[in-house]
Amino acid sequence: MADLSINLAGIKSPNPFWVASAPPSNTAYQCHRAFEAGWGGVVWKTIGDPIVNVSSRYSSHNIGGIRMVGFNNIELISDRSPETNFREIEECKKRWPDRAVIASLMTDTREHWHDYMKRSRDCGADGVELNFGCPHGMCERGMGSAVGQNPDVIETIVGWVMEAAEIPVIVKLTPNITSVAHAARAAKRGGANAVSLINTINSITQVNLDTMCPEPYVAGRSTHGGYCGPAVKPIALNMLHEVASDPEVGLPISGIGGISNWKDAAEFIALGATGVQVCTAIMHYGFRIVEDMIDGLNDYLDSKGMKSVSDMCGKAVHSVNKWETLDLNYKRVASIDYDKCIGCNLCYIACEDGAHQAIGLVKPTTQGLGPGRLPGKPIPEIKEDHCVGCNLCSLVCPVDHCITMVDVKTGGKPMSWKDYQAALVAGKMKPIPAHP
Repeated sequence: MADLSINLAGIKSPNPFWVASAPPSNTAYQCHRAFEAGWGGVVWKTIGDPIVNVSSRYSSHNIGGIRMVGFNNIELISDRSPETNFREIEECKKRWPDRAVIASLMTDTREHWHDYMKRSRDCGADGVELNFGCPHGMCERGMGSAVGQNPDVIETIVGWVMEAAEIPVIVKLTPNITSVAHAARAAKRGGANAVSLINTINSITQVNLDTMCPEPYVAGRSTHGGYCGPAVKPIALNMLHEVASDPEVGLPISGIGGISNWKDAAEFIALGATGVQVCTAIMHYGFRIVEDMIDGLNDYLDSKGMKSVSDMCGKAVHSVNKWETLDLNYKRVASIDYDKCIGCNLCYIACEDGAHQAIGLVKPTTQGLGPGRLPGKPIPEIKEDHCVGCNLCSLVCPVDHCITMVDVKTGGKPMSWKDYQAALVAGKMKPIPAHP
């Protein structure tokens, strides 16, 4: 079995799966339940001056029969006193010495940051995470994303924190920003030991058409909230890569955003995360999902001959490049496995109406009849001369591996758009004619 242990800027844990700073990490009771299930670490729900929350607090974006594809919350930081939270962190760390227990902090003045850092150290926390990402409630008070959106303020506050830091400091970044790399660079300049991303995204998930008020509903009003869950994973991966590939950052990264299973986690690690944090999936399914995450990641690493999580960290970073570097002479076309085709012909409709009219319907000849296909019913056929390899048909097909994309030799040498432009300027090529 592969070694799943990680070391994030000096913070060690037996596996890369941490509970994110959120409702599931609000109390010692929940921390104990998480560690009993197998989680490698817990980032405590953010500690600061106690707040008063509203009711209700959550909303979701559902698609068809799938609930909580996207999750919205307007809940603020911990409504419990710092004294209670630091006492419970100490209790958890004593009971679970081999797990990572991280204090998440949010406050205002230099003196308060120093005080919270000392209290975090004294309670035995393995490290702290600075919450510079909360997009609602706290930002109106000059904290949360109000800090994370201003690199100069990030650098200043991280500098204050590092004056009193005796344990590793992770800076949690907001996605509600033009370039998250600039925020990460500021954290680096301030002296941070690591960054985590992403925090939640500003959102309104739905409008109740009876009350004419978005959800969550609070006495006839609502507000924008923080969006998370599976729907934000593509955004999180993109921002993760932006930071992981930036040579000016060079900090360990704790990946966050829509992670629901081992495969999601593996993708984050491949794009540069040392470990990952999970929230919405726990709120949906409970702490025991980590069992499948651990088993799945172990099996994957073993199947690839990797000895540890670190063997995979960052392996996919350098495969992501600017569009101008991609090979214009590379071609793929769709291929249909008729033994798997169920006769829905959705590929035909999608291509005909939404793409490049590269699939026709023909009478079946010698092709096999897949499950559910009626004899004599027209079947889809790829028009290879028209197929541009856009992938749409394979994406809409409801049967796994029924439509695959296969390479086609074009005879052309690799040529990027950047190469093409240079050749045009040098007079070595004529412009490629436009499609009729």
